[in-house]
Amino acid sequence: MTALPGNRWDLLDGVQPAEPPTVSVIVAHYDQPEQLARTLHALSRQDHPAERTEILVVDDGSPTTPVVPAHVRLLRQDDRGFRLAAARNLGAAAATGDVLVFLDADTAPEPSYLRELTRLPALAPDCLTVGRRRHAELSGTPIHDPVEQLGPARELPEPAWLIDAYRRSRNLLDADDRSYRHVIGAVTACHRTLFDAAGGFDESFTSYGGEDWEWTYRAWLAGAVLAHVPTAVAWHDGPEWSDRGDAASLTAKNAETLLLTDLIPVPGSRGRGLPSAHADTVVLPPPGVSPAQRFVSLDSVLATLPGAVAGGIGDRVRIVVQLDHPLRVDGDAVREAVRRLDAEQLGELTLLHPEGRRLLRVRATRAEARERRWGRTDLFPRAEVVTDQVRVLAGEPDLEAYLGGWG
Repeated sequence: MTALPGNRWDLLDGVQPAEPPTVSVIVAHYDQPEQLARTLHALSRQDHPAERTEILVVDDGSPTTPVVPAHVRLLRQDDRGFRLAAARNLGAAAATGDVLVFLDADTAPEPSYLRELTRLPALAPDCLTVGRRRHAELSGTPIHDPVEQLGPARELPEPAWLIDAYRRSRNLLDADDRSYRHVIGAVTACHRTLFDAAGGFDESFTSYGGEDWEWTYRAWLAGAVLAHVPTAVAWHDGPEWSDRGDAASLTAKNAETLLLTDLIPVPGSRGRGLPSAHADTVVLPPPGVSPAQRFVSLDSVLATLPGAVAGGIGDRVRIVVQLDHPLRVDGDAVREAVRRLDAEQLGELTLLHPEGRRLLRVRATRAEARERRWGRTDLFPRAEVVTDQVRVLAGEPDLEAYLGGWG
């Protein structure tokens, strides 16, 4: 197993696992007998060894029990609305493979799909891979026709925004805190250890869309390495949902976005002025200080970091600012430190007094999670910056003067 620095999955280019991984394919299904049959047939044609492949169909309460081959495990849950997140969790809980592959019943993979998509998670368990979901009008065609021939003959447009995102990010090699938007849940794979570290899908999602982005964001904070694998192709039966362009689709998409503003509090996803239900950046006070010292330290830092809060570290916190001394900030040094941590994907940036004393540390929880998992401290770069914009409070501050602006 390899511990990768940053998001450098390219360090494994050309490397193959010593032996094929054990793979559990979790196929989510609801009342799609023709599409399910096509997808299961496509899975039977994979060049990944059948003896190292487990297939689980998780049915979300279809009116009729789906028919599956004898070698496929069928799990069912009650029909209590759209519960894709719960279905995927049910499949993951029952799976026995080292690598989990999430596939939808209406998405049929080409023969090399499993081998291509599971290579990186098998080599480096922090990797979360997303395949290429192409679109075609497959309804009514023979289910045993090779999908790698049928798909191109009946192809529909791929989402231009997604193709462009993969191009600009070099297939997510240049992933950042908003790259969760480029991971499509119907064509993803990850190692069991990463799935467990991130926690399962959020089962409060009970309508179409969003559960994959929310889970991917938590996986990113848990230290995931994101990679797009364009050679892992699966064909979705029908057009991209977001490309339909009708008013009802936009209303549904807006409802999804509103839900995600609270669950993914990173800038660019949360509201611009309205507060999020979860903290993205937290500031931790220095230890052993007086109430007035604590107040000035936290208040002066928070004044330069819109959207940050003082408090503990929750499961969606992306950045932690740890104050090492009672201090007062005058200027943009802390804001610039946070910006640089993001821009350079650092693990930690330390602000130093001109005399060398450490003032505060800005830390990325993603880096901490991965380095803690591997017991290492060298997987993300670190930096130090000397600043004269942060003053250590030598004694008890005059709080009234600080608030009034005259001291």
